[in-house]
Amino acid sequence: MSSLQMRFEDIYNLEYEREYFSPGRINLIGEHIDYSGGLVLPCAITLGTSVLLSEREDSKLVFYSDNMQDVGVIEIDLNDLEYNKDHNWTNYPKGVFALLKEQGHKFDKGLNLLYYGTIPYASGLSSSASILMATAVIANDVYELNIDRLDLVKLTKDVENNYIGVNTGIMDQFSIGFGKEEAAILLNTDTLDYEYIPLDLKDNSIVIMNTNKKRGLADSAYNDRRQTCDQAFDILKEEYDIEYLCDLSLDQLEAKKDLLSEGKLYDRAYHAVSENERTKLAAEVLKAGNIEEFGMLMNESHYSLRDKYEVTGLELDTLQTAALSIDGCLGARVTGAGFGGCAIAIVNNAKIDEFIEAVGTDYLDKIGYAADFYVASVGPGTARVK
Repeated sequence: MSSLQMRFEDIYNLEYEREYFSPGRINLIGEHIDYSGGLVLPCAITLGTSVLLSEREDSKLVFYSDNMQDVGVIEIDLNDLEYNKDHNWTNYPKGVFALLKEQGHKFDKGLNLLYYGTIPYASGLSSSASILMATAVIANDVYELNIDRLDLVKLTKDVENNYIGVNTGIMDQFSIGFGKEEAAILLNTDTLDYEYIPLDLKDNSIVIMNTNKKRGLADSAYNDRRQTCDQAFDILKEEYDIEYLCDLSLDQLEAKKDLLSEGKLYDRAYHAVSENERTKLAAEVLKAGNIEEFGMLMNESHYSLRDKYEVTGLELDTLQTAALSIDGCLGARVTGAGFGGCAIAIVNNAKIDEFIEAVGTDYLDKIGYAADFYVASVGPGTARVK
């Protein structure tokens, strides 16, 4: 009997009936452009969220997180799905049911739900989107709602944007919903067209480096960056026939640089447009099997996020610099929104132990507390597993 199964029986005094798994995600390149109509290149990873459940005969949703045992059991009625800050983390899954109900779906029974995540909290690996997609797939499955996967992805984005109040793009939810083993997803965040890109790293692996600097995305400068890009777009759409900022080329952007002289408008727009072009190139070099060039593009992405978008900070920059100083590291960059969270590196398999030891020591010396390291495997999207 698994420890989670035992925990479920301890909490609910009965056996679970179904189990689901929803991955986290890393973004290989294409950062802070999913809300500007840009291309992104994420993949799902095997760190994620497990959910065990049993059905109830009443209208109660009963939640428990094994990661937040001090919060305890939270009980919610399906007839009262308003946001409530006292409901803590359960506002995320509750929001899924709330928006489904707004769409006209009916729930004829309640659920006992136990969540357990292996994604480090506030690490930038999309623990919230993982929970949201897990819950959406569960609701679709248990209540036989027959909603297609893309609409579930859109629903979970709406929960994060309109119920929780964080202005994320669609990349996190999409990559978690559509993840595939040993493949990245080249996603056009404007049209939602996508292509699976084989991720053959040869004798290398992806190492996730967690700064352990906690950041609350809703409280970070994320919304400020998005608003600045929206402001730049509003100016440039008067000059060009564009629907999104990332519809521009760098030449077009530079030709109108004088219009973006206020504050950080030009720098923010420059990052978005150049990152979009890097992502296109990155997909091509991965298809060609040129891992070394892909690593160089990762480095360029980090420098743009550091200098133009200003979302990295001391901790992430320390990890990235230390990573590149180690023989066998092909490239390194922040992944996710930044402001703390994680960076990733592509490292030769024979050098991984040495890499973790050296980068970890350098980080501890400079920052004063330890980073954590995980060797990532690329896995499938959200699904029922039992």
